[in-house]
Amino acid sequence: MHQRSWEVGTRVTASYKSGEYIGEIAEASNGAKQAVKILAVIKHPTQGDLHHPMDPDVPFFHQRRALAYQEIALVPGESIRPYDGEVPEYGASLQTALEQERQRLERLVRWAERCCEELDQLRKEYRL
Repeated sequence: MHQRSWEVGTRVTASYKSGEYIGEIAEASNGAKQAVKILAVIKHPTQGDLHHPMDPDVPFFHQRRALAYQEIALVPGESIRPYDGEVPEYGASLQTALEQERQRLERLVRWAERCCEELDQLRKEYRL
């Protein structure tokens, strides 16, 4: 498969280890991975064991930090897309991404609680 050649300084979005970022190409490469300098966070990385999603009882529950401002990450070329929007300030983007991830998880907790309530009601109806 032909790898796209990116010019240094080109603004991109990049997925990296369950996070999503806005960055710029830091080094020209025709290889499978591109060096991307991180400028902002779109989606905070997922916590926990990615091989056992939504399982809190795994032997090692991973804590994943977002990539730092101007950190260089070697990103698979297939997860890089051009970006032409405004780049938000890193700190503000990190705060927004962290809060969005927290809200997503809090909603998931409310969903699980509601499921348990419905199952409890069904247990009564089933007379179990």
